[in-house]
Amino acid sequence: MTQPTRPHPVFARVYAGFAGPALERAGMGEHRARLLAGLSGDVVEIGAGNGLNFPHYPAEVTRVVAVEPEPTLRARAVERARGVTVPVETQAARAERLPFPDSCFDAAVACLTLCSVSDPHAALAELHRVLRPGGQLRFLEHVRARTPGMRRVQRVLDATVWPPLVGGCHTGRDTEAAIAAAGFTLAAVDRFDFPASRIPLPAAAHILGTAVRGGEPRTAV
Repeated sequence: MTQPTRPHPVFARVYAGFAGPALERAGMGEHRARLLAGLSGDVVEIGAGNGLNFPHYPAEVTRVVAVEPEPTLRARAVERARGVTVPVETQAARAERLPFPDSCFDAAVACLTLCSVSDPHAALAELHRVLRPGGQLRFLEHVRARTPGMRRVQRVLDATVWPPLVGGCHTGRDTEAAIAAAGFTLAAVDRFDFPASRIPLPAAAHILGTAVRGGEPRTAV
């Protein structure tokens, strides 16, 4: 069954034309390369956007299934996929309801995505479901700030202007805890601020790491 897409044409154009390239110039490409290093086999990537991760997948990856619900970004991802060596298929689907059977992927990737899905717990439950036992979840996300003052700023922004302006993004989600709650075992987590700035930024706190799927899939609460 075809799933509803989520058009955010203005945000998609701004992200693809300005915000995305600005992040790459600030060094995000290096973090993308770290995120994907060592992957192999069949990989599902949720919220693939306009495909900025595609050039960083190692040759050992046999197939990438890139899930992206936003039509403008998905069209750009299709174009980018034609210029990389790793086979990439794009799917118009939502992370909260992946159209794949259980235990069918060797690895999963969530990159700057769990901040903007409508239900991160459902999305993580779906990733747990479609991963094979022992499969890896690689994640790179901006998350809840480490200081109480910035957390208060994040709560205000997330309750008001930030999600409508930034394609549903939330600045203050506790993604690390959500990954563990979904039944994954956290194997490695690197915490850092990005981009480097003297001015505190509400979306600066990031995590990059690996979690492993074990046991039976958990359903979303």
